[in-house]
Amino acid sequence: MPSVGRRPRPWRVLGVAICVALLVASVAGGLLLWHEAGTSRLQARALARYAARLDYALLAGPSAAIRFPAHGPFDQRLGYTELARFSERLQARGFALVEQVRFDDALLAHVERGLFPPYAEKTRAGLDVFDCRGEPLYGFRYPWRGYERFEDVPAIVAQALLFIENRDLLDESRPTLNPAVDWARFARAALGQLGRMVDADLDAPGGSTLATQIEKYRHSPGGITQDAREKLRQMVSASVRAYREGEQTLPLRRRLVLDYLNTVPLSAAPGHGEVNGLGDGLWVWFGAEFARVNALLAAPVGEGEERIAQGRALRQVVALMIAHRRPSWYLAGGREELARTTDAYLRLFAEAGLIGAVLRDAALARPLAFRDLVADPAWVPATPGKGTTAVRTRLAGLLDTALYSLDRLDAELGTTLHGGLQQAVGDYLGQLSDPAFARSQGLIGERMLQPATLGAVRYSFTLVERTAGGNRVRVQTDTTDQPLDINEGSKLELGSTAKLRVLATYLELVAELHGRLAALDPPALRRVEVDAQDRLTRWAIDHLASAPDRSLPAMLEAALERRFSASPGEGFFTGGGRHTFGNFNASDNARNPTLREALQASINLPFVRLMRELVRHTMYQVPGSTARLLEDNEDPRRVEYLVRFADREGQLFLRRFWRKYQDSTAEEIRSTLLDGLRPGADRLAAVFRYLEPEAPPHALADFLARRLGEPPAAARLAQLYARNAPEAFDLPDRGYVARVHPLELWLVAFRLQHPEATLADAVAASADERQQVYRWLFRTRAKGAQDSRIFTLLEVEAFLEIHRRWARLGYPFGHLVPSLATALGSSGDRPAALAELMGIIVNDGQRLPVQRIDTVRFARATPYESAFAIRPVEGDPVMAPEVARALRGALSDVVEGGTARRLAGAFKLADGSELALGGKTGTGDNRIVVRGRAGLALNRTATFVFYLGPRHFGTLTAYVIGPEAASYRFTSGLPVQILKSMGPLLIPHLEPAGAHACLPPPLSEAAPQPVTAG
Repeated sequence: MPSVGRRPRPWRVLGVAICVALLVASVAGGLLLWHEAGTSRLQARALARYAARLDYALLAGPSAAIRFPAHGPFDQRLGYTELARFSERLQARGFALVEQVRFDDALLAHVERGLFPPYAEKTRAGLDVFDCRGEPLYGFRYPWRGYERFEDVPAIVAQALLFIENRDLLDESRPTLNPAVDWARFARAALGQLGRMVDADLDAPGGSTLATQIEKYRHSPGGITQDAREKLRQMVSASVRAYREGEQTLPLRRRLVLDYLNTVPLSAAPGHGEVNGLGDGLWVWFGAEFARVNALLAAPVGEGEERIAQGRALRQVVALMIAHRRPSWYLAGGREELARTTDAYLRLFAEAGLIGAVLRDAALARPLAFRDLVADPAWVPATPGKGTTAVRTRLAGLLDTALYSLDRLDAELGTTLHGGLQQAVGDYLGQLSDPAFARSQGLIGERMLQPATLGAVRYSFTLVERTAGGNRVRVQTDTTDQPLDINEGSKLELGSTAKLRVLATYLELVAELHGRLAALDPPALRRVEVDAQDRLTRWAIDHLASAPDRSLPAMLEAALERRFSASPGEGFFTGGGRHTFGNFNASDNARNPTLREALQASINLPFVRLMRELVRHTMYQVPGSTARLLEDNEDPRRVEYLVRFADREGQLFLRRFWRKYQDSTAEEIRSTLLDGLRPGADRLAAVFRYLEPEAPPHALADFLARRLGEPPAAARLAQLYARNAPEAFDLPDRGYVARVHPLELWLVAFRLQHPEATLADAVAASADERQQVYRWLFRTRAKGAQDSRIFTLLEVEAFLEIHRRWARLGYPFGHLVPSLATALGSSGDRPAALAELMGIIVNDGQRLPVQRIDTVRFARATPYESAFAIRPVEGDPVMAPEVARALRGALSDVVEGGTARRLAGAFKLADGSELALGGKTGTGDNRIVVRGRAGLALNRTATFVFYLGPRHFGTLTAYVIGPEAASYRFTSGLPVQILKSMGPLLIPHLEPAGAHACLPPPLSEAAPQPVTAG
């Protein structure tokens, strides 16, 4: 029978069809994947659309829709990770957050997935400082050296990098290529990781591209890839960043090469710090000039020395490209391994045709020669002026960061300084060391300067302008080449400028007496009990009882017309001993001037006597004073009162001293105590033996040598050591010998022995000492000695109260020397603090904050941009307006007919009107006193604190530091003459609305409003 054809079964046909379809789909899918891996077209389309939605805008006010990075070396260096903390600190210190970025919803979701935000990141950034007109004052850029454009990179440098790291990155035939993923390299890396699961010692290749490496060292924690999840984050973030500007990625890929070369981390070097970028790496590690290296590698291969230099340059560049893989190892202990790996790559370059054999051999012939960082440190080039150093230091304090870190922040600082005037004044002061220029300015002569010794004289100048919301420093400069700012970082004896502080205290007390007594009629005034020693209260009562005009201004004017003898013939018991004082001009000795006249001519003795009056008034007026109790030896309540008084008063002073030394280190505590003593071997030995009871004699000798300039003779040392033994004195006697409050001495010893103790601990531990300090005063033996000690202690207490008053007016130090010599400057001062006092006087008694910083802006043109501006501040009324006006009048007399009279009429505005001027001069001659005689000179100063018109005030100081100061005889006429000579520089800036004026303070009514940007 003929065979009948069998019909195929349906399921077989279907199976074949499915297989064919699957095969076709697999082939098509494979071809599609192969095509996508080569072109990234689908990724480009999807990621470009995604990236286009990730946006942010800068808007006014704080933002709730912003997320700061939490890690990443670059985010840390640029300050982005610290912005939340910076914001909190600035707002707590008087700044308002005026502008901040707001993320849109898509970007917020992107970042909250843990991805890095895509934006045009900065390869070079740092602190920029601007003056009050927005002009640049200072700029720090890190890294210092780098390529501006891709076209500036020599071809061999780019080719070498791509050969080592990412060979197909700049393939122009693939315009939409995703630079974040090299699929072939990624596959090899994945297989390598699988192999390491079997053999942990297997050397697996890496799968990173330049794009993911940049993400890693900029943003990953610690700059490393900790696990597969972190690698995935790098790849996704880099992919989104690649398409931020659209589907075409070739321009961005070129920028990746540029960014990598400019920012690649290359470890850190002593004396320089962190090293980033090829340019800085060449200079730091090899001492090679970046421009020279690029010129050599961009040129054709030369002959002779040029070829040798080209080979050396190429070897250095390739070595740094390799060093990035393990920079801390390769650039320190692994230099030999780095040299071998560099040699291997140079040979590979030649085999691949990147370089010729001639250049290869030239590079191989030159060993890597690293810079000797000890003999030739790679210092960071930075030349900030004194004004910018002061504001940078202040901002570092506000942010609680170091100057090194501050300079590397992506930040802009708007200051109150006037850059043009600051430069002009600095240049002028710098020329004063030239004899011809100094002579032309009228500075050569008796009590001025001498041509042969001009070089050692230094100058300091501060000019402040009163504005809405604060006093703004316009100029702050000095001529030293040291980082210390003499205006704010010094303690100088500024001589008779202290008379201004004494006069201010005097007039304040007069105003307080007026407030207490003016309401009383003459009969009631005469019934007021006044101690015989309190001459100030007695004068106030007599004035109010007889004056036709009982107003406060009239009483203040009458107070300035009181007369005090200028005779130096009287001895003054002060500071625990008898002292005499003299006047600068002997012709003043027979005068009996008014206080106004004494201020004009800067006569010493009237102010010594005025200070004595203030001390005695304070003794009898300060709450809790023992002065009245001590007048009655028979009072039966004395013992009972003494116990209560000693405990209460002792705690009061203990708390004051605790505040004085609070937050100080042991060395600072010791220095503060010793700096408050008048140098003398007996006093210093008494303190040293109390603080260091077990110290041997040679330790005392070393201590006295440091404090007095020379050690005592052996016999004298033995005497001092034995006389001041711990058992030789009780606490009150030792305090008397040292001329320091016994409880202060006890507290210093307690703090040094118990650095972790609290105030409560000190109060509990000092119960016996508090009783001991006061109980001895009521023994009846040797009453004369007791009285002198009683007075010394009362004087110390009075000066504590006077110090409180001075501190309220800006006095910068924690104590006053308890001596009438404080009226002549023995307690020291600072030019900046005197300027602040003058500001209070100019501002009618309002203490406005001294501003040096107006604005701070972080991270401009990034998703983290945040801008801050100082808030206007209402003044703190620390002085009665009537007192301030009386002081201004007295200071104007100093210019009109006193020690600053050469300034009279010197400052005229463009319309011919004269500026109202006033000020106080002072000359300080600070020496170590040995056995009652002036010895080694420490410094000589001449200062003028002034106001110029209704808005400006400041100080000008000339000074010499060191033993050579003894040969100088200049007086305060020197700074007065300098200020007069600087008139043409200053006057244009003193005009009410001149062309040189600063911009209005931020947040003031006249200031422009913040501009928002999308």
